[in-house]
Amino acid sequence: MVTGAPHREDLADRREFRPVALVVSLLCVGIVAGVGGAASADAASTYSQLAQPSWAPPSWLFGPVWAVLYILMAIAAWRIWRTEPTFGNRAIVLYGAQLLFNLLWSPLFFGLEQRGWALGDIVVLDVLVVATIVAFWFRDRLAAILLTPYLAWSLFATALNCSVWSLNS
Repeated sequence: MVTGAPHREDLADRREFRPVALVVSLLCVGIVAGVGGAASADAASTYSQLAQPSWAPPSWLFGPVWAVLYILMAIAAWRIWRTEPTFGNRAIVLYGAQLLFNLLWSPLFFGLEQRGWALGDIVVLDVLVVATIVAFWFRDRLAAILLTPYLAWSLFATALNCSVWSLNS
């Protein structure tokens, strides 16, 4: 059966599509990073004033870690999106959902100082990241592997969020 629509493989292999997909992936994580940065503009001073567990990292470490993670996330999403460049791609829908919960965390934790709501948000984020990794695994194992440092950091951040909320309630 012949249709006018290109097959997934045809569209994914078109050279002109690859840079566009990468730019869109970078833009998406850039927006999340920008909102997070704006919401946590005073994060260093706020963070240092909070009671923290002994294992809490210094505030300066968060920026570089997130920069690396966002780049890995963008590359992973790009690898998946180019296999089926539609918003009906379930793996991309999961990726978008976890990006939304990632985007909400900084305004909740720092902007609104709602540490309990932020904890609820990050727990949902963790579940969505696991689901995203599983969905990515079936399409592109390297893309799934690229998200594992993000999951590790997110789980660490969940424990830190829980501890900070507990110590400051």
